[in-house]
Amino acid sequence: MSKIKVGILFGGRSVEHEISLRSAANVYKYIDKDQFEVVLVGIDKNGAWHLGLEPGAEFPEKDTELALRLDPEKKVLVSGGKEHRLDLVFPVLHGTDGEDGAVQGLLKAMEIPCVGSGVLGSALCMDKIFSKKMLEAQGLPVAKYLVGQRNNRAGLSFETVKETLGMPVIVKPAVLGSSVGVSKVTDASSWEAALDEAYAYDDRVLVEEFITGRELECAVIGNADPVASAPGEVIITGAHDFYSFDAKYVDKASETKIPADVTASEDAQIRECSVQAYKTLACEDFARVDIFLSEQGKVYVNEINTIPGFTDISMFPALWANEGIDYPSLLTKLINMALERSGAENKSGTHFESSLNRDK
Repeated sequence: MSKIKVGILFGGRSVEHEISLRSAANVYKYIDKDQFEVVLVGIDKNGAWHLGLEPGAEFPEKDTELALRLDPEKKVLVSGGKEHRLDLVFPVLHGTDGEDGAVQGLLKAMEIPCVGSGVLGSALCMDKIFSKKMLEAQGLPVAKYLVGQRNNRAGLSFETVKETLGMPVIVKPAVLGSSVGVSKVTDASSWEAALDEAYAYDDRVLVEEFITGRELECAVIGNADPVASAPGEVIITGAHDFYSFDAKYVDKASETKIPADVTASEDAQIRECSVQAYKTLACEDFARVDIFLSEQGKVYVNEINTIPGFTDISMFPALWANEGIDYPSLLTKLINMALERSGAENKSGTHFESSLNRDK
C-alpha cells in the first residue's frame, strides 16, 4: 500500500516565522513516516516557497523556489519542472498569511485537503475583534473590550479606556498571535507606548480589561462532535506579570501544569465553553482555546488558535499526551480527520445547471 503524501508547510512572512520553524521541526520529527511520505515546503520571509528544506535550515537566496500550478486535477507543486503530487497539506504556519485563511484558500482552490480550519474558521479566529464579537453574540463569556483604529487614534483615549474597562488593561494588535505586540497598561504613562507597539503590527487594536486570575488552555479536536481535553495551566514565573512573547519564548519565564488544578465543576465549564467557542468560530480538525479563570471563579474565553504551537514547550500536544494520545498518534489522528472531512466535502455538489448556460 502506497504512503499518503503529506506536505508540511512552514515558515512564512509573519513575525511568527521562527515559532513556525520550531513547530514544524517537531511535526516532521514525530510524524509517522511508515504511513506518510513527507514533502517539506518552507516559505521564506519574502514569501518565496522552497522545496525539501528542513525546518531550521538556512533559506537559499535562489534556485529552489517553487512555481505553483493551480491544477486541481493533478494536485501538484512544481519545482524545476518536476511535479510533486500531494494528497494533503499540513500547514504549520503561525500568524499572517498562514493562519488567517490565505494559504487555506489557495489549497482549497487547488483542491488539496488541508489539516485544520478552512478559510472561514481561520479568518474568524485570527481576527481577535471579530471573533470576540461573535463569541459575545453567542452568549459566551468574554472580557470587556474596546476597539481602536490607527486612522482615528484620538478616538480611543486613555480616559475612555480607564472609565470603561478600569485598570490595568491589555493592548494587542487585532490579528497577531504568540503575544507579539501585546502590552499591559497600568496607568497613563504607558498608554501611548502600548498603542505604538500594537499599531506597529496592525491598523486596529483590541483593548481588554485585565482579568486577574489564572490562564488556562484547552485543546479541542473533532468536526461533527468535537471533544476537549482537560485544561492545562500556564504559570508565569520571574518578573513577568502576564504571558508576553518574552515570557513565552525568550526568557522561558513560564511553567505548565497539566492537568490544571480545578474543581470538577470548573473543568466541565471550561471544556463546554471551549467546545462551544470552537463551534461558534467554525473551527475544523483541531484548535487550542485560551481561557481565563478569574479569582471569583468565572470562566472567560480569551481567544482561539487554529494552528497552535507544536514546539517543545507547546501546550496542545502536551494536553493530548495527558489524555493518552502521544505525539505521533495525535498527528496521525489530525491527518486522518482532515482526509475524512475532505472526502465528505467532495461529495457536495459544485455544479449548477442554469438556463444561462443553455442556447436560447
